[in-house]
Amino acid sequence: MEATTRFETENSAKYLQQLCKHFAHKVVVTLRETSGECRFSCGTSVLTIADNGLDIHVAAADEEGLRDTKAVIEDHLLRFAFREAPPPFVWRAVT
Repeated sequence: MEATTRFETENSAKYLQQLCKHFAHKVVVTLRETSGECRFSCGTSVLTIADNGLDIHVAAADEEGLRDTKAVIEDHLLRFAFREAPPPFVWRAVT
């Protein structure tokens, strides 16, 4: 199962670095110049810097894993971006 969303921000590079460095203390993370992959026990997230935002793609073996992976990314990104007061995430299923 897979889903995507975009987090609109002018600080996408900053948040990519913060998230990947934060998660690297507990899970396997691959950080590149414009993207990062985090492998959680519940699923995988790929974060990619885009124009005016951070594209987020999550994948998991089942619905519960997908929900948990989304929640981990949302929770941490909202904590790091608290000054931006972002709107709710809108996830789209990937078919």
